[in-house]
Amino acid sequence: MTGPFIARETVGRCHDCHCTFESEALQSLVPKHCNVAYDLLVFVGQALFRRYRTVQEISGELIVHNIRLSPSEIGYLGRKFITFLAAAHRRATPKIRQAMTMTGGYILHLDATHDGDAPALMTGIDSLSKFVLANVKISTEHADHIIPFLRKIDSDYGTPLACVRDMGTGIGKAIATVFPGVHDFICHFHFLRDIGKDYLESAYARLRKCLRSHGTSTRLHSLARELRPLLALHSDQAAAFTEAVTNTELLEDNSTTSLASIYSLVLWALQGKRCGDGYGFPFDRPLLGFVDRLLELEQRMPDLLKLFLDNDKPSKSQPVFKLLTEACFVAEDPELRKAVDELHWRCKIFDSLRTAMRIAPMGGDKGLNDEGSTTAMATIRQGVEKFRCSLDKKPELVADRLSKKMAAQIDKYGDKLFADPISVQTPIGPSIIYPQRTNNILEQFFRKIRRGYRRKTGNNSMHRALQTMLADTPLVKNMDNPAYMKILLDGKDNIEELFAEIGKSLAEENDALLKTTDRILPGFRPLASMFSLPDKLVQSLTGNRDTIKSN
Repeated sequence: MTGPFIARETVGRCHDCHCTFESEALQSLVPKHCNVAYDLLVFVGQALFRRYRTVQEISGELIVHNIRLSPSEIGYLGRKFITFLAAAHRRATPKIRQAMTMTGGYILHLDATHDGDAPALMTGIDSLSKFVLANVKISTEHADHIIPFLRKIDSDYGTPLACVRDMGTGIGKAIATVFPGVHDFICHFHFLRDIGKDYLESAYARLRKCLRSHGTSTRLHSLARELRPLLALHSDQAAAFTEAVTNTELLEDNSTTSLASIYSLVLWALQGKRCGDGYGFPFDRPLLGFVDRLLELEQRMPDLLKLFLDNDKPSKSQPVFKLLTEACFVAEDPELRKAVDELHWRCKIFDSLRTAMRIAPMGGDKGLNDEGSTTAMATIRQGVEKFRCSLDKKPELVADRLSKKMAAQIDKYGDKLFADPISVQTPIGPSIIYPQRTNNILEQFFRKIRRGYRRKTGNNSMHRALQTMLADTPLVKNMDNPAYMKILLDGKDNIEELFAEIGKSLAEENDALLKTTDRILPGFRPLASMFSLPDKLVQSLTGNRDTIKSN
């Protein structure tokens, strides 16, 4: 990173043992047969995978150091960085296993990210140490593809205390095959999300279809854009209006009061589409919030017309007519009203289960990072069992197909939801380990990867990235973990020094491979170059036989 330099190396050779001796100082700076130093390799790797910089941004940063690399070279160095990191991780695996054993073991969280027909990237992470343990790219989440991955984890790190996963059948079969008898828990967030989607999606899809047919949102946005410049001409009066409403003070009736009121109501209705706590559907139902606000405007129509209708100046009444017309279109759609009514009672049922499980609470401020209440698992179990019994007590729910499906899901996965504390023996005595209720540790990790690639490419799709990325790329997450880095460096001062040591061993492995597989035995190279070797062989063999017969 100090810029280009030229090294002149003197290589010694022993005439007795025929060994060659190269410069150790040079090999600690630059990999063998390379012209890019380890510090530059680490800089590029960290820029790509930890700072999520584009190739163009990295190239610009390197020019400051008088270093010019082509885009293809930067991409190659990125892959090489992951290769070296994976080699260092494999070398440190015994010590990682020892460190986890000292704390009583590990809890394996498994999840995969995928996009379309691209390979799925599956990752195994220990929720206690927060170490990424292993990664694999698989074509599908079928048990046959996951079983070898789990067997490798078992071989490297031993049997986990418990596994936490989503509700996929393939991963469930794989865990049962490789880790029989190990606690197998379902992530509470995944469980609730899947049940909620099944329970609410049908009515929500009908609501979405109705809103699209009306184009209500588009026309309200247009109305807001129409009113904004009119209010901007009287910014002082608009400011006085917002202050009075905020403080619940008496509004002064002036030329902008009506426009400001309608403008604020339009924004209020549109804000309904942003309702929610950041959990996503089915926990957040923004379209339902939007429609509820429009229906409330329709109910308040007499009051609003009384306030803002100006018979003397019909043009001043146009904004309120436009707003209330949109509200009436929605309120008078029978299919939409039917979907809204169904959503209201289904959301009430689903939110009861949500409350019983003490996760993704309404009004929560953690969004997708919520890991659930720390309430005792026995209390949560009792709440879920009480909710399950309530589904059988109401005739309308007993007869409802989706309610019966919800009950069946709770019965099927009930035993896999509630993890009691696990007692383990450690070298320093007994310990109690509490498995996490969610797989959020991996969900957060995959979201970070997606955000990083979105920053670099401007594309929300991971399809191409999953096709081209190396499977061990998620190991980069471990570099943020001081405990992991202490194990990985093993006394080295920095990652560059570690890579230099690994680079030497990798070079020796490659040299050994060449000697054992690629080296042509002495004397055979000229034979391989002969144009008529088969004729030569026949002549030689025939001549030998004739000689033998004559003797």
